[in-house]
Amino acid sequence: MGIDPGSRVTGYGIIDLDGPRSRHVSSGCIQTDSSRPLPERLKTIFEQVTRVIQSYQPAEVAVEQVFMHRNPDSALKLGQARGAALCAVVMTGLPVSEYAPRAIKQAVVGGGAADKSQVQRMVALLLNLPEPPPTDAADALAVAICHGHTRQTLQRLNMAAVLAGRRR
Repeated sequence: MGIDPGSRVTGYGIIDLDGPRSRHVSSGCIQTDSSRPLPERLKTIFEQVTRVIQSYQPAEVAVEQVFMHRNPDSALKLGQARGAALCAVVMTGLPVSEYAPRAIKQAVVGGGAADKSQVQRMVALLLNLPEPPPTDAADALAVAICHGHTRQTLQRLNMAAVLAGRRR
């Protein structure tokens, strides 16, 4: 499961990995009422992420790290939304991985400076979707894809290290 946190919209994306292939399971957006106080919006994020986890029972979760905005207030709100999502994950006992936005874009699009529309199109292509998902859902699916690729690469490297150690 991938999570793209936001104080107004938090995206989630769930994929199944079968070797190098990724299959779309579910994705969507958790909308919060921006007219409500921030603590109430954080509660909504926490509760909805918990519901998604309970519904789909992912094995692992990956979350996008906060990047510094020009507006410090926005970065603080984003960090708090991310914290609400992380707390929901940690409360379920699932392992959590975190990835920088540039690393996610690099893994999915091939370039760390890709724009949102490029991420949407590439996610649709990689998951064989009929059309690009909404931006926040696409970003969350990109986090999940990045985590899947990273995990598989690390497994291959570990296996190569084990085999190299046997040859000595």
